[in-house]
Amino acid sequence: MGRLVPADLAFFATLARAGSLSAAARELGISTAAVSKHLAQMELRAGVSLVTRTTRRMSLTPEGELCLEHTRRILGGLDELEQALGQQRAEPRGLLRVNATLGFGRSHVAPLVSRFVRQHPGVEVQLQLSVAPPPLTDDAFDVCIRFGAPPETRVVARRLAANRRLLCASPAYLARAGTPRSPDELARHACITIRQGDEAWGVWRLSGRGRRATPHAVKVAGTLSTNDGGIAVNWALDGHGILMRAEWDIERHLRSGRLVQVLPQYDTPDADIFAVYPQSQRGSRRVHAFVEHVARAFEERAGGRADA
Repeated sequence: MGRLVPADLAFFATLARAGSLSAAARELGISTAAVSKHLAQMELRAGVSLVTRTTRRMSLTPEGELCLEHTRRILGGLDELEQALGQQRAEPRGLLRVNATLGFGRSHVAPLVSRFVRQHPGVEVQLQLSVAPPPLTDDAFDVCIRFGAPPETRVVARRLAANRRLLCASPAYLARAGTPRSPDELARHACITIRQGDEAWGVWRLSGRGRRATPHAVKVAGTLSTNDGGIAVNWALDGHGILMRAEWDIERHLRSGRLVQVLPQYDTPDADIFAVYPQSQRGSRRVHAFVEHVARAFEERAGGRADA
């Protein structure tokens, strides 16, 4: 006794549907003798008789009926698989729930959502902005755009773009208060602080460059603090103090000279941009299309910055 092969299943389903060897031969486009030979080989591999042949008709044996039942189930499953794969290739549709942080979501993610739904009108997007990323165990969102790689390994995290936190201030403030030359001098300056996420509020971490770089954790203070990054940038532009902010939010002001980088010889924590989504959404056409859309936009922008 051998083992049935995949080609046996489609052959046997056609034979049972046709009702005779000659009819099956016409449907398969082969000779009746070839049909008879394939059936004999299939029965030999199965080790049982599947068909009772007479001069004018044929009928399935009990073993043949059992084989046909399983054959139809297997072929039906393959059809469902093909349909599912076809749906994945098709135009994305349905509800997509997106989360992003307040300032970055308003400035960068919202315009990308606008372009995405114009390209994919079958998708309905719900964009919610929050001060901090939601718990990754929460099922309230399909994809989150966030800063920094998530600590959990049970989610999919795709790095979309590099992003640095930079210290900056307006030329007017630095002319009035002086330019700090070391991290310790930050404690004597007016610093604009942002209350976001679980990070230690009012503590700025810097490190020198090189193999023997010394880390610095400086407790800063000032008269202004907020949970909105856009407001903090505007305060810095108004000359109220020194700010630590993501490069993506202040680069245009650095290029124009309205803000000046402070302590550029020191490194501050990275804030790379990630798209994070549950493992259960890995096969979602909506999530895949949106993440690719955002990634392409960020790559184009990064290329534009490099050329500038």
